[in-house]
Amino acid sequence: MPTLTAARPPFSLLPADRARLQRQLEAAVRRARQVRAGEALAAVTVALDPRTDPTAVVVASRRAGEPWFVFEQPDRERSALATLGCVKALESQGPDRFRTGAARWRRLASDACCDAHDDRGRPRGAGPIAVGGFAFAPEGGHAPHWSGFAPASLHVPEIAIARRGDDVRMTLHALARPRDTPERLLAGLEARCDELRLAGLPLLDPDPAGRARVVSAMPPEHYEGAVARAVERIRAGELEKVVLAREVQVHTGRSRAHDAGAVLGVLREAFPSCYVFAVGRGDATFLGASPELLVRRDGLRAGTLALAGSARRSADPAVDDYLGEQLLRSEKDRGEQEIVTRRIERALERVALWVTAAEEPQVIRMANIQHLATPIRAQLVEHVAAVELAGLLHPTPAVGGEPWAAAAPLVPALEGLDRGWYAGPVGWTDLNEDGEFCVALRCALLQGPVARCYAGVGVVRDSDPAAELAETETKLQALLPVLAL
Repeated sequence: MPTLTAARPPFSLLPADRARLQRQLEAAVRRARQVRAGEALAAVTVALDPRTDPTAVVVASRRAGEPWFVFEQPDRERSALATLGCVKALESQGPDRFRTGAARWRRLASDACCDAHDDRGRPRGAGPIAVGGFAFAPEGGHAPHWSGFAPASLHVPEIAIARRGDDVRMTLHALARPRDTPERLLAGLEARCDELRLAGLPLLDPDPAGRARVVSAMPPEHYEGAVARAVERIRAGELEKVVLAREVQVHTGRSRAHDAGAVLGVLREAFPSCYVFAVGRGDATFLGASPELLVRRDGLRAGTLALAGSARRSADPAVDDYLGEQLLRSEKDRGEQEIVTRRIERALERVALWVTAAEEPQVIRMANIQHLATPIRAQLVEHVAAVELAGLLHPTPAVGGEPWAAAAPLVPALEGLDRGWYAGPVGWTDLNEDGEFCVALRCALLQGPVARCYAGVGVVRDSDPAAELAETETKLQALLPVLAL
């Protein structure tokens, strides 16, 4: 395995790896000249020094405006996946956007010129991949700040670095077209490798004057009124639950932009059990630390998590335990949890041989909040891509409502905001169409000096508007203190 030395750049290819890449590029150019699509994907995976931090490399090496992606869960064997660039964008919109994205990746992956793909012993995500996410609504966000984030957007990156434990792998991707030459494609990838930098994540630079302004996009009274109107609809029998979100903005009050890399560094330290993610498009970055797995597919096995019901944390262990016990005994929160679990089970039963959920929900604790969670597993009847499974489950009642047909028009009408990618799936898929997607929660859209933070709660028949507003404040504490420094 290559090591970090002064004699050799840390990301330059060994002669044997360079020869493998040359062969795959030659094969891809030949294939591109033969197939109707006129393009073919080539990829090679190489080992890196175990000290390599994928996220830090990507943050330090990103070109201005270049797409980038991060997906970490530090508590899970230091699991991390980070990517740079885009050799192919798979974008679509509308109700079939998940199926369309899966089909386009399947066609590209099926003809890929790459090493024999064996996941055994590799970090998840090592090898040819597509990364990205999906907007909450089929047609995506319409506000100007969401303009760079398509309703469905999977990117095949130029460079991807995956880590599990001390095993770190880098995958180089190139898209060959009939007029390309293997030599030109190889030179481009080697030049990109030479640009990669080893550096730590930047540190937050607090504003000594404290000029950051935190403002709610809508007055708090508007949110309480929306919750009250939703409760009226629920008590009238129109639906069981609806999730309503708020947007809170953090303006730095200075000319420099929010530092996405520094924010990521804080999030992964503070929320190691969460999915710490970032999706960069142009000058904007959508990032967060989500506690909610939407779906993980590994062959014919699928897993997900029903997450609903929450309570604050306490620095006093006895009080913290008491709050958790109260959450477990709360009829309102248990009912909300049951709604989410039931819908996820029904959705998976359409494609599974069996579906099993834990008999009782458990309390999972984050740095600032605790939730009720029910793990759910399924054995698929046949091959269903991870991207399609994400579409089958999205939106769960944890972020949408039940029944969704009744809740769907209420969400934008009562919220008065453009969710964009908030509460949509973010993740990755590989050559086998396995993959992992989380629900984009505890998140913010950073663009220049403005950060738009999002948080929502599930409204049921016993919801109290003031209490639900307070719950959004608790959830917003994942990011507000970091961004307002």
